[in-house]
Amino acid sequence: MLKSFILAAVGLALMGAGAPPEYTIQAIRYGVSPGIPVGALVVGGPKDEKVDVDFVVWLIRGDGRNILFDSGFHHEQYFKQWNVTDYLRPDEAVQQAGVKPADVTDIVISHAHWDHMGGIDLFPKATVWIQKDEYRYYTGDAWQSGGQHGGIDPDDIRQLVRLNTEGRLRLVDGEKEILPGINVFVGSRHTYASQYLRVGGKTPFVLASDNVYFYRNLAEHKASATFSDADHAANIKAQERMIELAGSVDRIVPGHDALQFQKFPTDGRVAKIK
Repeated sequence: MLKSFILAAVGLALMGAGAPPEYTIQAIRYGVSPGIPVGALVVGGPKDEKVDVDFVVWLIRGDGRNILFDSGFHHEQYFKQWNVTDYLRPDEAVQQAGVKPADVTDIVISHAHWDHMGGIDLFPKATVWIQKDEYRYYTGDAWQSGGQHGGIDPDDIRQLVRLNTEGRLRLVDGEKEILPGINVFVGSRHTYASQYLRVGGKTPFVLASDNVYFYRNLAEHKASATFSDADHAANIKAQERMIELAGSVDRIVPGHDALQFQKFPTDGRVAKIK
């Protein structure tokens, strides 16, 4: 009873006085990296078991906006490094869902890794949203002695700074509603200040990006890769919170799991989540 009351209170707080807009959500696969060890994605998972990793962006439409959660990548050095197959540049992949690159209004970046932020230059009119602490760290301390910048592409950081000087960057300070019915949350520590997204409405969904790599992380209560080993517990705690925010574990969408294209109705590269 108490838990139900708390969840209802959270929902009301997120919705505010009026009902949030009803959005559609689509997962769009733009590439695949085959044969990745499960142990690299699920902490404590088997290293001799391998799985294909899908590269995905999520398109959220409603309230007069076309919102991307993450922007993919297109820098050539990663194709060979990750043996990328079935690749279609993210702006072209989004067009298969019926949205032109110039019509993307917003891009919410979950974190600064190359495969999630490397496509921000492909959508010429989009406003880009990122956590203020993520921006601060990866434009500064990450490159100083003792800093960590694994998985961060310097060209992506330069592009991020350019967007800031052009007035197209929004720095999010913690957890808040950034657009009507769209809330961001922190605490999973995949990178320095990664964030995940809750899309509100009658049936809310949480888009986890790499804060939860696979459905398997949720089923086995195991962390995804985190900023440091000390953050594993925080990652698992964040998974529990995601379930509360979504109202069901079935309404959490992991970052790289091909199962989302089996779980939801799929046409080619595009899965209809909501």
